[in-house]
Amino acid sequence: MQLSRQQLILLVLLTLVWGLNWPVMKFGLADFPPLTFRAMSIWLGVPVLGLALVLMKVPFFVPRERYRELFWLAFTNMFVWHALIIVSVKHLSSGRAAILGYTMPIFSALIGAWFFGDRLKARSWVGVGAATLGVGLLLWYELTNLSGQPMAVVGTLIGAATWALGTRKLSRTTMPVATLTISFWMTVMTAVVLSGLSLLFEMPQWKAPSSATWFSILYNAVLIFGFAHAVWYVLARSLPPVASSLSVMMIPILGVFSGAIGLGEVLHWQDWAAVGLMVVAMASVLVPAKGAQRHA
Repeated sequence: MQLSRQQLILLVLLTLVWGLNWPVMKFGLADFPPLTFRAMSIWLGVPVLGLALVLMKVPFFVPRERYRELFWLAFTNMFVWHALIIVSVKHLSSGRAAILGYTMPIFSALIGAWFFGDRLKARSWVGVGAATLGVGLLLWYELTNLSGQPMAVVGTLIGAATWALGTRKLSRTTMPVATLTISFWMTVMTAVVLSGLSLLFEMPQWKAPSSATWFSILYNAVLIFGFAHAVWYVLARSLPPVASSLSVMMIPILGVFSGAIGLGEVLHWQDWAAVGLMVVAMASVLVPAKGAQRHA
């Protein structure tokens, strides 16, 4: 994988914004219903993303015959992921949720090998194995800890697997529209879906957000849904699936340490081991092979 200078800058900004968002979300969810939090964040992010399309003169039009494909892209990339991950963050530490959420590259590699005919190199399988072991450590801790939340772990993994499938579908789409256009309409549809889920499951819990929750909502609206998601979809559509997936694996590492520093979350040996294994997984795909280095 070779990143252009523009892609590298976007990746660095994406890592910072998304990595710091894990403790920000945990901070905002302290006394607020999670699905409502997510729905509000997305609705406030929609005009930010729409303004970006207007300023960049990107058309909003999607051909009618592509509506079905657009729906399934939104379902696999956003509907399931956002509903499950925001509920899981409520019940897990922000760092642990970040590590589990970014098992997406494991699922992306496996889905590619099993269903799309990808041929992974031996060291890529080593990376998948390392990341899988890291997840196993965290799941084992949650299952053996009396105050653990194994269902939150399972929900996060389901969300990550669905997101991985969505990344694959996005990289293969032939929709004759700009990636930002796809991102905009997926975000709008997700806002509608999350609003419906909030109405169905959380209406008795609705209340005015605190100042801390408003800060978290606005952070997500502007930087996550107005910026980070659009950047991610551009990278996911322009880079090889495994490369684009593993290229963002610094995000959970940043999420772990920012949560420990900002929220005082206690890191256990399983967390440290999982971070180390994720670094191994990332290096297995991103670090050029010796032959490639000599050629360069």
